[in-house]
Amino acid sequence: MTDFVRASEMARLPVVTLEGEDVAQIKDIVFDAARGSVRCFTLSGRGLLAGPLKRDLPWNKVHALGPDAVMIRDESALADDDRISKDLTASGGGNVIGARVMTESGSSLGRIVDVVITGGRKPAVAGYEVETAGRGSHRVLLPVIKPVAVSGEMVLVPDATGEFTAGDLAGFPEAMRGLRRRLERET
Repeated sequence: MTDFVRASEMARLPVVTLEGEDVAQIKDIVFDAARGSVRCFTLSGRGLLAGPLKRDLPWNKVHALGPDAVMIRDESALADDDRISKDLTASGGGNVIGARVMTESGSSLGRIVDVVITGGRKPAVAGYEVETAGRGSHRVLLPVIKPVAVSGEMVLVPDATGEFTAGDLAGFPEAMRGLRRRLERET
């Protein structure tokens, strides 16, 4: 089993307390473009006819992220309102899907179509699934260990990043290790 999950696969995952109470489900993931990280989840109720909840789940309140559920300690982990996602979206953050990935030397690596997130006790953004630029475009998983800059329109990465890609989540850890070793040698 992989420790990584695509953000798109998290939509509709249940949000469950450590006591087993099913309190909500993930609707969307809100990104902080300035930091290149996940800020919060927007939520919807559980069930066929349930609509959006006016509460967010802040990223720092997630106890664990697994393939079948998002765990929280208890229902107090949910924000009282949806101000986090609204404030971030209003300030230009919230969505990195469609942003370009460029190297420091100006090479385009493609456009972001999904975000790769580490699972477990400390979930974090580990990279992006990008649709490569040019002819014969295809999708690759790109580790992003040290983004140089992130905005809603572009993610700027070190030049070596494009040399370490994976075709699937099973190969993604090796791509991350390779990029990490290269960046350590360069510093």
